[in-house]
Amino acid sequence: MMNYKEALEYLDSLNKFGIRLGLERIKRLLELMGNPERSYKTIHVTGTNGKGSTTAMLASILHHAGIRAGMYISPHLLDYTERITVAETAITQAAFADAVHTTKKFVDQLIAEGGESPTQFEVLTAAAFHYFAAAGVDYAVIEVGLGGLLDSTNVITPEVAVITNVALEHADRCGGTLTAVAEHKAGIIKHAVPVVTAASGDVLPIIQAKAEVEQAPLYIFGRDFECRSDGMKEYQQLIAFNSREYGYFGPIHLNLLGQHQVENSAAAIMAALLLAQKEERITGNAIEKGLSQVLWPGRFEIVPGYPLTIIDGAHNPAGAKALRDNLDLIFPNRSIVFLLGILEDKDIVGIIRNLIRSSDRVVVTSPDSARAARPDVVAGFIKAQQAEVHPTIEAGIIRAGQLADADGIVCIAGSLYLIGYARHIIYNRQKNRC
Repeated sequence: MMNYKEALEYLDSLNKFGIRLGLERIKRLLELMGNPERSYKTIHVTGTNGKGSTTAMLASILHHAGIRAGMYISPHLLDYTERITVAETAITQAAFADAVHTTKKFVDQLIAEGGESPTQFEVLTAAAFHYFAAAGVDYAVIEVGLGGLLDSTNVITPEVAVITNVALEHADRCGGTLTAVAEHKAGIIKHAVPVVTAASGDVLPIIQAKAEVEQAPLYIFGRDFECRSDGMKEYQQLIAFNSREYGYFGPIHLNLLGQHQVENSAAAIMAALLLAQKEERITGNAIEKGLSQVLWPGRFEIVPGYPLTIIDGAHNPAGAKALRDNLDLIFPNRSIVFLLGILEDKDIVGIIRNLIRSSDRVVVTSPDSARAARPDVVAGFIKAQQAEVHPTIEAGIIRAGQLADADGIVCIAGSLYLIGYARHIIYNRQKNRC
């Protein structure tokens, strides 16, 4: 039997295989395991931005409907156990080690019969599916890891599929163009399974075409349903939802801030209403309670105190624009100091262009990843008088706090591999002050 440290060492050993898209390995592995993913119902969520938030909203709605629900997300902010939850409780380290150990036995069997070794993400996905079956969930909300079509989660036939939006990210692994990325996202559409999307523009016809081929009912934000923000109350958004088929809901308190979360919540509500046609436990009250209590760390997360700190996982130009729009909307006319760290394979120039204004100060550091861009390289794309480099995240946090005005804000963004560790440091400091 593995302990948690041994489970992590085993998973790290699989990194040498990198990202290899395809379903052959995961299908055979799950077949050897008895196809645990078929023992409960699922919801499948993909999209360039917002898929994690939407996954969390749907899991919260199910939980508050009294349904035993699992949630599988990636990546984690600090610890692998964050990726797998049941009934809003993260898997324990001991249970995680046990699930990985069980999965490894079948991986060894797969290799012994001449199969190709699975990737780390494939093993994690199989372990999550196994854990959900063992935990007796009724539903599992499954977030796609990358793309959709060839992602290892795409072995399920869900009750409903959600495509939040489509932008040009991971294009190198999904065909190289926006059209190809959209085709990969649309790859989660299954025969006759309802699809909800907030995608728009040139990519929408691609999703529509795939839904038509699969005879899958398609619900489009702005055509079949809509949602608007009606202001804020105590760091919660008040939203109003309306659909052609199910009518008006509102005002609903949403525990996630930002206009982009209004669209994400609309997709979650629409998906929940479709599920409610088969699942009578999903009521309007469950939807409202689920959205008012949803937790999704590191997504426009407000940390009260001095200075007021915003932690956000924006790591591409679209996410950076959404973050900037939210800062301007919710905290107008307040000075901002950014603590910024970006991975080298991201659109560094696009992120900076959409996020940084000439009046901002920027502290650049290195995310906790081997793929981190050098801080001096990132700083080179920012005006010299605005930016300074601090090689460690902890030093960066200290310096950003020193630069903040009395009424200023520190915003930590650029990579999930930055905000996870930074969030850990900040909350530990607050805990130690108590």
